[in-house]
Amino acid sequence: MVRPPLSPAERERGRRLGELLRSARGPRSQAAVAAASGVSLEALRKIESGRIPMPAFFTVAALAGALGLSLDQVASALSAKSDDVRRTA
Repeated sequence: MVRPPLSPAERERGRRLGELLRSARGPRSQAAVAAASGVSLEALRKIESGRIPMPAFFTVAALAGALGLSLDQVASALSAKSDDVRRTA
């Protein structure tokens, strides 16, 4: 099965997710957050860099939990800016 290409808005949302996770991680290392969340270090690196713009729900939930973020906070941070992107497009 071939996936359809991601839209520019989906790619932008992935970049913003990466920024949110990096910001919430603060001075902690990626390795520490990966270990605390049960997500592989490589997956975390790719998500933070935007190379995985649409990670699985449970991956996001595990990272959010390890970083002290609620899923509401994550959704709010990403949807608020998505609305801005739609208004300017």
